[in-house]
Amino acid sequence: MPLRLRPNDPTFYDLFTESANHLVDGARILAELLGSTAGSGLAASHQIAAQMKDAEHAADETTHSIIRRVNSTFVTPFDREDIYRLASDLDDVMDFMEEAVDTVHLFNLEKLPEEVAEQIEVLQRAAQLTAETMPRLRTMKDLAEYWIEINRLENTGDAVHRRIIAKLFSGEYDALTVMKLKTVVDLLEAAIDAFEHVANTVEQIAVKES
Repeated sequence: MPLRLRPNDPTFYDLFTESANHLVDGARILAELLGSTAGSGLAASHQIAAQMKDAEHAADETTHSIIRRVNSTFVTPFDREDIYRLASDLDDVMDFMEEAVDTVHLFNLEKLPEEVAEQIEVLQRAAQLTAETMPRLRTMKDLAEYWIEINRLENTGDAVHRRIIAKLFSGEYDALTVMKLKTVVDLLEAAIDAFEHVANTVEQIAVKES
């Protein structure tokens, strides 16, 4: 087995943890958005959209820090391509969540289907699991439970998404509202799918490093 030089510098692990913590913040803001559409009004929706934009900018800064670090580091803790991919996957989750919030605001949606709360619960759980898992990249131990659970959550998200789409096309909503709401729930589904990409990348890293 070839000798691998593994640097002791914890910076990459700290940055990946920071990136995942941004996702926890993003999922929390999503939950606040759901509350605002339940009766707090469009002013609250505007404020929450601004908060989400700030969170997305902070996440971008962390992603840029990871890229700058990998470009300036001679020996990285694992393959550079995997570092780039994991940073990009984490960033994609935040981008989809931010786009969903912005879409609610731009479309002036005052009410979302009740089932959207289940999508947000999946995102909150996935974000928390990811934040708890990133520090374990340093030892590459006890990672399998992460990608297994994220896969289970993604399956749950798929089922919820199908139920919401069925409800949207049930005749309960007019055609324009269907189009607006479908855009939002599809973006939330894309965010859930993006978590699965994160988990797949973590699995690939763990396999390579084992």
